[in-house]
Amino acid sequence: MYPQFRCKYFFFVLLFVLSFLQVVAGDNENEDGLGGVKGKVTTTDNKPAAMVTVSINGTKKSTLTGDDGAFIIRNVQPGNYELELSLVGYETVTAGITIEANKTSAVAIQLKVSEKQLQEVIVSSGAVGYKSNVASSTLRLQTPLIEVPQNIQVITNRVLKDQQILSMSDGVIRNVSGAMRLEHWGDMYTNINMRGSRASEFRNGMNIITSYWSPLTQDMSFVDHIEFVKGPAGFMMSVGEPSGIFNVVTKKPTGVNKGEVNVTMGSYDLYRASLDLDGKFDKEGKLLYRFNMAGQTQNSFRPYEYNNRYAIAPVITYKLDDKTTLTAEYNLQKVKTSNVGSYYVFSTKGYAVLPRNFTTLDPGLEPTYITDQSITVNLQHRFSDNWKVTAQAAYFDYAAQGSSSWPGYVGADSMIRGISIWDAAATAKIGQLFVNGSVETGAVKHRILVGLDANDKEYFADWNQYHALDTDDSKFSFNNPVYGFPSNGYPVWDRSKSLTQRAGVYGHVAQSYTGLYVQDELGFFNNVLRVTLAGRYSNVKNTNYGTVSSAEKITPRVGASVSIDRQTAVYALYDQAFVPQSGVKRDGSTIKPLTGNNMEVGIKRDWLGGKVSTSLAVYRILKNNENSTDPADPSGRFVVQLGQTRAQGVEFDIRGELFPGLTATANYALTDNQITKADTAAASQLNIGNKVPGYAKHTANAWLNYRINNGALKGLGISGGFTFLGERSTWSWAGAVKSAQLPDYTKFDAGIFWEKDKFRVALNVYNLADTYLYSGAAYADYYYWQAEPGRNWRLGITYRF
Repeated sequence: MYPQFRCKYFFFVLLFVLSFLQVVAGDNENEDGLGGVKGKVTTTDNKPAAMVTVSINGTKKSTLTGDDGAFIIRNVQPGNYELELSLVGYETVTAGITIEANKTSAVAIQLKVSEKQLQEVIVSSGAVGYKSNVASSTLRLQTPLIEVPQNIQVITNRVLKDQQILSMSDGVIRNVSGAMRLEHWGDMYTNINMRGSRASEFRNGMNIITSYWSPLTQDMSFVDHIEFVKGPAGFMMSVGEPSGIFNVVTKKPTGVNKGEVNVTMGSYDLYRASLDLDGKFDKEGKLLYRFNMAGQTQNSFRPYEYNNRYAIAPVITYKLDDKTTLTAEYNLQKVKTSNVGSYYVFSTKGYAVLPRNFTTLDPGLEPTYITDQSITVNLQHRFSDNWKVTAQAAYFDYAAQGSSSWPGYVGADSMIRGISIWDAAATAKIGQLFVNGSVETGAVKHRILVGLDANDKEYFADWNQYHALDTDDSKFSFNNPVYGFPSNGYPVWDRSKSLTQRAGVYGHVAQSYTGLYVQDELGFFNNVLRVTLAGRYSNVKNTNYGTVSSAEKITPRVGASVSIDRQTAVYALYDQAFVPQSGVKRDGSTIKPLTGNNMEVGIKRDWLGGKVSTSLAVYRILKNNENSTDPADPSGRFVVQLGQTRAQGVEFDIRGELFPGLTATANYALTDNQITKADTAAASQLNIGNKVPGYAKHTANAWLNYRINNGALKGLGISGGFTFLGERSTWSWAGAVKSAQLPDYTKFDAGIFWEKDKFRVALNVYNLADTYLYSGAAYADYYYWQAEPGRNWRLGITYRF
């Protein structure tokens, strides 16, 4: 980094620090001659009511209650007013107040809301049904979603239950505009693309990716909801693809004694049971618990495939006092599955030329075992109504022992099946500390965020041992496959050495990262206009399969959001990301780090009294020096850097309760991702204007859920939806066969359910039209694809107590 570059950005950071200190030291009371009101909102059983909207009618003054139910509004002209309190889905409460000059009046208000209804709101972070008003605290923002200058979508727990989603790779993305999955290995890991590249995976605000093939897909038994943040999110990280992140938020104790048992069965011998226990150990509610567990066995529409797993997730929360909370959480998932490469099918003749249930898997291969576990400790302390500090540390451990498959040869009517050992281990140590604050200086309202992040990750894998199941004289026939007796026998792996020794230099991935983030959201004109000024310093060192790279960078973030009225906001955003990269070019030149920036504008609106939300976003992401496989190198050893790529598009989302009984989530995205500047070392076919692999130009999804609320059929409901992907690209450059265009993808699903009191019974049917659905690509001189199941069903029975 050049000296003038360092000085420039040092001044930038210094400016932020000085601004922050000025804000903290600034006047925290009302302006002269003005008054205010503060208070605490509770339920009839004296529990704090979080995320309640508090407004002073006749003014533009409003705020949200915190986790403890407290709120404060300052700088109001003296007089008599009506205070209005509202929580989506509940009756509005009003109370008369008198504002006196140079005083802050205190009030205490109770909401007449049942404990059960309130917990649904608190647990899902302000979400009622299909809509959420705020992000979880793990996203660090203290701003209502409608005011955040970025496209953030929340998939609530109710949506996950209605669609009977069992894991992160089980249809979650139909609920978010522009998200799609390409190549994947069953339920082993979740690889979600949006805005032209892979989204980074977070859990409770922590980046948990240790390699391309990690982490293990989360079981939904311990997941509360999922947050998708589109584009770079400097408040979370800058080291990562600028497409965005998704944050899986796990279930936490609520302090209410309740529980739920669910039994699910379905096609392909699916049998599953889960248990959710929630409550407190003592009458005072100082020591709380949450315990989730699930067990599942499942086969496949392809012979010999299976995926058996169980998950255990205990959580303990201890309230040291009214201001300090300590939470410890442990998650364990264990999987026994068939060979992870068996989902692929190969042919030189094109896609889907073999039956949907065709498999190259041999039943004599050893299973793959995966253990994924983590422990997280989270400490939160509230200094006052306006200042809060959060510290958390986590340790993640992943271990796999098994094999994967890939052909040694593919011909017109036969192939040689190849098996590679795949033993892997990964660890991640993560620490975070961030402070949220809210103060006012004069007529300007400040929402402050200061955060420090650090991680240390390592991944080791042995894929260096290979065995061909078939011989040249006795290949595996596509027309007359024979299973159980491979002509070359089964592999015998050598595991006499440790995994670290077997992995060697080229089976090792590591990253160490430190980041500092400072953000000030300035609210002007009674918070009608909000301007975000922020910056992140990142220092990262990567080790990737024998090459080491490091980089440091300061990435700015600038945003603006304007409230047209209480239900409508427009916004604009500029944010940056960067990724140190490794690889080898044929000409031996240095690999440059990837840098990217996102420019985004949008409009958000709540409808029908806040029961429905819509968002429309237009974005452009520029990525410089993106690595890609060299299309002129069939061995895959060399990479090229694309110069510059541009992903741009439009995204629209709608979610909520359209009218009593009818809830919906629907979305559409138009995405275009192409090369805008070519690397001179790249092969001739990587020309300006060429598509970058890994997206669909058109994605559209919808899911409607209708429940009868009155009459003899009360509790009976139906649901249905579709997914459409148009003009799909593959996940990699075309091979020698060239013609790699994928057909459009259309899938219909439906369901019927009945619920009364503590019971719910739901039957969902997927792929109603029994369409042959798949994704794939061209590789070398053949095609490969992964098929999805045909028409299949899932029956779930839930009992709440």
